[in-house]
Amino acid sequence: MTAVRSSTVADIVRRSAARHPRRIAVRFGDREWTYGELDAAVTRAAAHLLSLGLRHGDRVAAYGKNSDAYLLGFLACARAGLVHVPVNYNLTGAELAYLLEQSGSRIALSDPGLADAIGDARVDLERVVALRDADDSLLDAAREGREDEVSELDVEVSDTDLAQLLYTSGTTSRPKGAMMTHRALVHEYLSCIVDLDLSADDAPLHVMPLYHSAQMHVFLLPWLAVGATNTVLETPDPTEVLRRLAADRHGAFFAAPTLWVALANHADFESYDLSALRKAYYGASIMPVPVLNRLREAMPRLGFYNCFGQSEIAPLAAVLRPEEHDERPDSAGRPALFVELRVVDPDGNDVAPGEQGEVVYRSPQLATGYWNKPEETEEAFRAGWFHSGDLVRIDAEGYLYVVDRIKDVINTGGVLVASREVEDALYTHPKVAEVAVVGLPDDKWIEAVTAVVVPKGPEGDVDDVDADELIDHARKSLSSFKVPKAVHFVDELPRNASGKILKRRLRERFAPAGRPSEGRSEDSEDSEGSEGSEGSEGVVT
Repeated sequence: MTAVRSSTVADIVRRSAARHPRRIAVRFGDREWTYGELDAAVTRAAAHLLSLGLRHGDRVAAYGKNSDAYLLGFLACARAGLVHVPVNYNLTGAELAYLLEQSGSRIALSDPGLADAIGDARVDLERVVALRDADDSLLDAAREGREDEVSELDVEVSDTDLAQLLYTSGTTSRPKGAMMTHRALVHEYLSCIVDLDLSADDAPLHVMPLYHSAQMHVFLLPWLAVGATNTVLETPDPTEVLRRLAADRHGAFFAAPTLWVALANHADFESYDLSALRKAYYGASIMPVPVLNRLREAMPRLGFYNCFGQSEIAPLAAVLRPEEHDERPDSAGRPALFVELRVVDPDGNDVAPGEQGEVVYRSPQLATGYWNKPEETEEAFRAGWFHSGDLVRIDAEGYLYVVDRIKDVINTGGVLVASREVEDALYTHPKVAEVAVVGLPDDKWIEAVTAVVVPKGPEGDVDDVDADELIDHARKSLSSFKVPKAVHFVDELPRNASGKILKRRLRERFAPAGRPSEGRSEDSEDSEGSEGSEGSEGVVT
């Protein structure tokens, strides 16, 4: 009976294949897949995973860069009733080991060039399966016998089954795995299709990492649902992005603000013919309004969409549409189709328009909780609402304006970094007495990870330690994107009466000249360092 009402992630591709079997679904490098071929390949890849002894509900880690094989891995897990665990391919060592172990992943799907990092993590996996470019890869299994009939799998998958564990970054050093069901993701895909005006003739280009929920779940899967032809690039090189947008006449494109900044600042930006581009999407971190205005002036016919949300809501929660940008360029927009939200005070009461509060959500798109973390789940999903941890204000027409993230999460280049994790790494250096880590405005990274350190020794002897020494020390235990871009030395850290470090004052003091810290709260000092839920996936200034 379950199959009669099936609405799973894998059904998205099956239905598109039934409608458009000969239309190109995905292009990557010199390979392309029609919808019919992609659907059959997903079934073959799913059968291969099950042949390895995996059972319904087993977790499968994915550790690779963008490719058609990475997409096949996700869809194959969905069809086989397995739980996909996307892992940032920059993670190594203890950080990588934690995600693999906490998720209980039995196997890992990996690009061959990254497999050594899994070995170095010393995790007890049953096996590592190559995604592509190796013998017995998942891609080989998906392509084997492409002309043959493909038998249906003897597997029943319900829309209430888990499809993915999306790991989020909070203020602790231990990420939490948001449990996303097929039902949550499919509802979110429909929100994206409606609110982002996705259509079959958009010809989208996908360049941001597919391990990130924004590129995978706001764009690639919804566009597959409507039958678009999707081009995937392995990495977001600005020159190659501009070349492909112009040469291949792509009509739609999503990028984190970091990449939009790089494109706008590219020396040859004006020489590329981007006249085919009709829809531009941004999110995953702060978009500086001056950069947005420069892009809109350079391409006045291009419609910009601001996408706001976080992993726990799959991740689209609100959208600012093109026609709304003139009046409210600094807004995060209004709720998406399947999202209900409120802005509340600490007691859970609605705040008045214009006042600040925490945005809370109720939606079928929401995660069912955090994997093996019952206390964190109970805290976040309380009183019938999911508490986001985002400090916002809302106007009388229901438009959101992001003020701050309640936890001290730094959004650097579209990737969330927990300040406490960086602080913990620096505290292991023998010359560090105290440290506070903040995000400062940066032209390249949007927010640059920055450490403010009180050295050890009499009177805080700054001459006895230098910034390079501390940065090198942090690099030993942190992934490259978490390592501080700068270190500042002070005699003492500012605190309020209760002893909390006032990070707002540090952001004000060390922000680049003429660049006040963007998107940060100007509330009372008592609010600094307060704890809440996860940082958002898309934030505007």
